[in-house]
Amino acid sequence: MDVRSTFALAAVLALSADVPGLTLFPSAPSSMGDTTSVAVATPQSAAPAPSDQPQSSAHSTKPLQPESRLLLIRYVDGEFAKLVQSLPAGKHGYKIPAGKPIDPQHLSDMLRLYGTAATQGDTVQITGIEFRYQQIVLLINGGGKKHFHLRDHLQIGIGGGDMSAMPPPPSRPPEIPGATLILDYGRPVPDMSPDDLKRDLSVLLDFSKQHSAAVNWIDTLPPQFQEAIKDHRAVVGMDQEMVIAAMGRPDKKVRERDPDGVETEDWIYGTPPGPTTFVTFASTNVIRVERFN
Repeated sequence: MDVRSTFALAAVLALSADVPGLTLFPSAPSSMGDTTSVAVATPQSAAPAPSDQPQSSAHSTKPLQPESRLLLIRYVDGEFAKLVQSLPAGKHGYKIPAGKPIDPQHLSDMLRLYGTAATQGDTVQITGIEFRYQQIVLLINGGGKKHFHLRDHLQIGIGGGDMSAMPPPPSRPPEIPGATLILDYGRPVPDMSPDDLKRDLSVLLDFSKQHSAAVNWIDTLPPQFQEAIKDHRAVVGMDQEMVIAAMGRPDKKVRERDPDGVETEDWIYGTPPGPTTFVTFASTNVIRVERFN
């Protein structure tokens, strides 16, 4: 290699040291002869693109199981919570998608159209739960439908007298405004725990600082009833609230009068010929429990 070639190679080496993105391939082994090293530009490694795959759901892929439904009724129905957002009134209910944030514009429109059942920061109570194919419907403070009282619509006249002289019907205390909340899963309602449901409702309801009404009530019961509720079974002596806490609402009710003239009511769980349980009440308490497999 002559002097000019040596200077040219040195210049290339000096320039390549300051140029980003250039990788020097080493000279070929001596066995290949006097081959000059070449500087080749290689692209910088690109950062990995963010994944477009949706996050996996926290819920099970199984549909809601009967045992889970009982637990939801036991530990969510009757609970108190504080409102994170104001809640619209209206008999048709306010629908929110499960696992997604509240749409503020839609909420504002609903409040303007139907009024406010309760405002942000108010303490409300879940007074009923209904399970639909893809939705869980919760009644808040009794629900959004107006309650009809027959006495408020009756007028009684005596002897054809002047109706205007009749005293007005007795005033009743104003009802606490209620609302209906519809939690929409967009698929069959998945299997879940009470904590899962409370988490899905957390965009509107904060349960964290409220005492559990269901747990506190159960703790006041005699030990034999506490144990039966824990095992999801009815026992003699329970009242209707205890049976609902233990087994949920029955599939069917049948009223009849026994030979002694005592009126009874059977709550039937299951459908023959499958496993079926008959819980028989006299007045408001269980007098007999029969199970058929």
